[in-house]
Amino acid sequence: MTPDDLVVSRWGLRFQGRRFPCVLGRGGVTGAKREGDGATPLGTHRIVGMLYRPDRMVRPADWALPIGPSDLWSDDPRDEDYNLMVRAPHCFSHERLRRADPMYDLILITDWNWPDAVPGRGSAIFVHAWRRPQARTAGCVALAARDLRWIAPRIRHRSRLVIQG
Repeated sequence: MTPDDLVVSRWGLRFQGRRFPCVLGRGGVTGAKREGDGATPLGTHRIVGMLYRPDRMVRPADWALPIGPSDLWSDDPRDEDYNLMVRAPHCFSHERLRRADPMYDLILITDWNWPDAVPGRGSAIFVHAWRRPQARTAGCVALAARDLRWIAPRIRHRSRLVIQG
């Protein structure tokens, strides 16, 4: 591990010598992730993308992409675009990336089950802002919005998300 890795343990998230409180999935941490289990996948995952709401914040990094009104994320194992960003209208089950709440104003995308997704192995494993402290996620890693905004511009090409058991 390096200081550029986001390391998640029972003590929170460690990055560049700082610790941040974070929450994980309501299903705990697992080495056998399945769609809908609410668990956060154990292991080392690359950060492969960053999305942000340009109507709510400035671009956090030069490689961050804006989230538009029709941007979705497919979470349906029957979809050929499972665990990929898609556009509305989309006939399969999906998550809306442009939400009314601020939870997805800034998203770090991981390579969990990506780019060649195995149907049912889990989708949309992101790092995003939490609803509130201690409110579990559906499998993602969530932080306070101010902490995520501090971390985002400091992510490097080699940065990884390391979920420890």
